[in-house]
Amino acid sequence: MDMDKMPLKSEEVTLLEILDRVLDKGVVISGDIVISVADIDLIYLGLRVLLSSVETMEKMKRGEELEEEENEVEVGNRGSVKNEQSN
Repeated sequence: MDMDKMPLKSEEVTLLEILDRVLDKGVVISGDIVISVADIDLIYLGLRVLLSSVETMEKMKRGEELEEEENEVEVGNRGSVKNEQSN
C-alpha cells in the first residue's frame, strides 16, 4: 500500500474537551511583566494563576492531608522504636 494513498487519521478536539482535561488535572500559568523606561524598571508584576475544578482541588487537599498523617505516623513509629531499643 502506498503511503500517499493511506488515509490520515485526524482527531478533532473540541474546546469543551480541552477545558474538561484542564479542569480535571489542573494547570498553573505563571508570568512576569516588567514595565520600564530608559532601562529603569518602574513596575514589576508577577502573576500566578491556578486553574482547576473544585473537585480536583479537594482531591489534592485530601491527598496532602493523608501524606501528612502518614508522615506523623512514621515519625511516631520511629520514636517508639528508639524507646524500645533504649530499654
